Amino acid sequence: MRWSGGGQWVCPRTQHKVPTHVSESDGRTGAGVARGGLRGDRFSRSRGHPAFRGFRAEGSWTLASYAGFFESELNRTVFWRTLKLGAIVTAVSAVIGYATAYSIVTLPPTARGRMIGLVVMPLMISPVARTYAWIVILGRTGFVNETIVWLGLSDTPIRFLFTETAVFIGLLQLFLPLMILSLISALENMPKDAVPAARVLGANWLQVFVKVILPLTKEGLVIGGTLVFTGSLTAYITPAILGGSKVLMLETLLYQRVTVANDFASASIIAMILMVMSFSANLLLKRLATARNKR
Repeated sequence: MRWSGGGQWVCPRTQHKVPTHVSESDGRTGAGVARGGLRGDRFSRSRGHPAFRGFRAEGSWTLASYAGFFESELNRTVFWRTLKLGAIVTAVSAVIGYATAYSIVTLPPTARGRMIGLVVMPLMISPVARTYAWIVILGRTGFVNETIVWLGLSDTPIRFLFTETAVFIGLLQLFLPLMILSLISALENMPKDAVPAARVLGANWLQVFVKVILPLTKEGLVIGGTLVFTGSLTAYITPAILGGSKVLMLETLLYQRVTVANDFASASIIAMILMVMSFSANLLLKRLATARNKR
């Protein structure tokens, strides 16, 4: 606020004039009114923030923008593809992660440290470099296709790039170390005699995993699952390189809406959907772990 010289405060943004004095029955000073005006102005600006645009339409709060987003067949396809690939990558990471983590934990200390170093090593390499390596491996003249043709499984190279399979492989390789490290930490905190005791009592390996290992390592599974699932949802480089425009995911769709279409309203809706999916995945994993404890 600035003083106009005419006995009034003037807001520099809206040029709204506020008197210095009001009636005593009102019980407020002109400065109080000015501060209230500024707070209201800040609130009105916050409602125009991109994070809130998807909830506003014609001056009222509504979810019509989100309903309109899902009316598009393209948007629905991209949403379900993102959810499906995220869930599959998380599930496969859990299966491979448990087997790998248990094998590492049972090794001697020296060998265990070396194996953990090998697991951590991919995290030190740029995701761009790791993703481009898959182009060399999965390309028409790559190692996979050359092996398939050499074995006589196909007469012509198979198209792997720009498919959901390529995106799945890239995301799995990108986030699998996070699951393995989370499960290694959980398995190291598990009582050392739990598995041998279950085996002595006659439990097979499936019963040992379901009844002993899984309940005792659920915290590591929740952390690893959250990291892998949210990472798969929000990854941009891997889907953009290995999927291209043929295998759009929410993150690549968001990038297109901002940079190509300059549609910030749709971009804010996609960003909010990604946030809700990430938080929902974490709550669901926690709920499943709690439900197992109650049983």
